[in-house]
Amino acid sequence: MTNQKLSEYGWNKKTGMTLPDKIKNDLKTAMKNKHHEVRDAIRQVMSEYAGLTVPITLDSGKKTTRPKKHEEITDDDVLGIIRKLVKSEKILLEAKKEKTSEYLQALECYLPQMASREEIATWITENINFSEFKSPMQAMGPIMKHFGKQADGNIVKQILQEMNA
Repeated sequence: MTNQKLSEYGWNKKTGMTLPDKIKNDLKTAMKNKHHEVRDAIRQVMSEYAGLTVPITLDSGKKTTRPKKHEEITDDDVLGIIRKLVKSEKILLEAKKEKTSEYLQALECYLPQMASREEIATWITENINFSEFKSPMQAMGPIMKHFGKQADGNIVKQILQEMNA
């Protein structure tokens, strides 16, 4: 699929729309424009909604769960689903000795932009005092806490090793 087709799709917090709503709208757009790869990727994400549950306690005191209603599904829930699907697709592509697929590209356009090596390195130099740690690798905790899922732990590890080599 061309990047031109994918430019219509995707999400970030600045869109002013929740991710579940954006995905629903993009499904309609993909169906109208006959973008089958995007349509199928979005349908796969939406099919995973059924696995999202909320813990509840019954009148008898027994603890159980119920599926989340559409309005209860958060951006983080959907991002978790997409990350899981991206991870499994990458494993599948690795087994097939392929680099990418249209399905993977369609999923990735909904994920937040990952922090670059330069952004991570700059933040580390500005905010981390290595004298506070016994080992430079102990700084991974505060770094990963700051960046969350927008930084790859392996890249952070490489940067720390390079800075303290």
